[in-house]
Amino acid sequence: MPDKTILRHSDYNQTHEDFYYKMYFDTLKTIFHPKDRYRIYIDIKDTRGGHKITKLHEVLSNNLYDFDKTIIERIQIARSSEIQLLQLADFLTGIIAAANRSVTKSPAKLALIRNMKESSHYSLVRTTLIRENKVNIFRWHPREDDA
Repeated sequence: MPDKTILRHSDYNQTHEDFYYKMYFDTLKTIFHPKDRYRIYIDIKDTRGGHKITKLHEVLSNNLYDFDKTIIERIQIARSSEIQLLQLADFLTGIIAAANRSVTKSPAKLALIRNMKESSHYSLVRTTLIRENKVNIFRWHPREDDA
């Protein structure tokens, strides 16, 4: 798993939190289709996320030339504990994270990883094709000059 401690945030005038929002942008920008409509829910990280979510919506919409925000209708903060689909996303993300850590000895986690690998036909430790419909994994790697 990539080591986030090697990031040089000061070189990019950003915080670690800013980095996460940049990763949201990089992850989301590839999945939009101009004929579809999107409402995006992001798990709450802190009390200051409202401004960052507004900025993320603006940047994603501008990237799509969606200035009237008809493609990306909404991006909002939500508590994953209150939304079952976010709980499911957390669960699936947890399986992928466990597969990438390669240190779990839990038989239950190993069974979940094995089942997801078999069902998806992916290794879970590599980036999938950008337009993959069933499982889309974005594996971040620092640039060589970032290390």
